[in-house]
Amino acid sequence: MRLKTFDIGCFGGGTGLPSLLGGLKLNPWVRINAVVTMFDSGGSSGQLRDELGVLPPGDVLRCALALARNEREARRLLLSRLPKHSRLAGHTGGNLLLSMMERYGGDFLAAVEGLRVLLGCRGRVWPVSVESASVCAEYDDGSQTRGEVEVDAGHARGHEVTRIWLEPHVAIHPTVADAIRGFQAVVIGPGSFYTSLMPIFQVRGVKAALAGIPGPIVLISNLLTEGRGMGAFTAADAVRWTAEAIGRPIDVLIFNTAQPSAEALDRYATEHKAPLELGDVPDSCDLVEGDFWCHDIARHDRRRLAFAVWSVLSRRMLDAPVHA
Repeated sequence: MRLKTFDIGCFGGGTGLPSLLGGLKLNPWVRINAVVTMFDSGGSSGQLRDELGVLPPGDVLRCALALARNEREARRLLLSRLPKHSRLAGHTGGNLLLSMMERYGGDFLAAVEGLRVLLGCRGRVWPVSVESASVCAEYDDGSQTRGEVEVDAGHARGHEVTRIWLEPHVAIHPTVADAIRGFQAVVIGPGSFYTSLMPIFQVRGVKAALAGIPGPIVLISNLLTEGRGMGAFTAADAVRWTAEAIGRPIDVLIFNTAQPSAEALDRYATEHKAPLELGDVPDSCDLVEGDFWCHDIARHDRRRLAFAVWSVLSRRMLDAPVHA
C-alpha cells in the first residue's frame, strides 16, 4: 500500500459541516475543501444581507473557524455577539468582519480567502455561489414558502416538502467550479437537509462540476428528523433525494446507530424531532454504520466521524490510480 494525499470536497453548512471539518483537518493525508451553502435568511447573517446588501456570511464563517489553526481562540473572538445596547447588537464579530471585507473589497471570494489566511486555516472554504438567492419550497398540500427560515417553519408545522428550488436562479462561480472539478471524492453533510444541503445542488453548474469526480460520493445522514413534516423521512430518502439532485448515485451512506439519553430524546420530541431511521437503502449504496451521537446534544462526534470518512476513502481509493 502506498499512501496518497486526497483532495476532498465537503458540501454543506450550518453546524453539521464544521463538525466534520474540525475532525478531518487533523488528517495529514486529506486536503480539505468546504463548499458552503450561501442562502441563510435568518439571524445575524440574514440581517446583514438585507441591510448591507452583502452575502450571508454565517455558514462560511463557521467553516473557516472549524479549519482555523487556533480554533478555540478564533471561535471565542469571532462568534462573540455585540452587546444589546450597541447599534450592532446581536451580530457576531466574525459576521461583521467578513461582511466589511466583502463590502469594501468588492469581492466575496477574496474576502473569504483573506479570512482563511488570517485564521491560518488548514483547508479552503468555497461559497457555492456569490449571487444572492432565496431557498423556496413546495409542500404536499401545494403551498409554497420562500426563505430559509420560512422553509424550516413549514415542515416544522407538519408540511412535507416535495420540491426545493432557488429564486432567482443563480450560477456557480467559475473559480469554484474549477475547484470542484479537481476534487477526487465528495462528502455531503451533515446539515439541515432542505435548507443547507439541497440548495447547494440547485445552483446552476454544480451538477456538471460533480459529474467527473473520480472517487466516491459519500453522504453522512443526519441524526434527527427536523420537524413534523419529516416524520416519515429516512436516511434512504436522503440518499434518493441527493442522488437525484446531483445526477449520480450515492456510493456510501454513513449512518448513526447510537441513541442519547431518554431525557435528551424527550427534549427533542417536544420539538417534533426524532432519531432518523435508516429505511430501505438502495443495494448500490454501501452502508457504513457506527455510534456517532455520543452526547445529549444532537451533533456528530467530530473525531469518530472523521475517522469513519477516512476509513471509507482509504478503502475505496488507495488502490485506485489517483494523482498524489
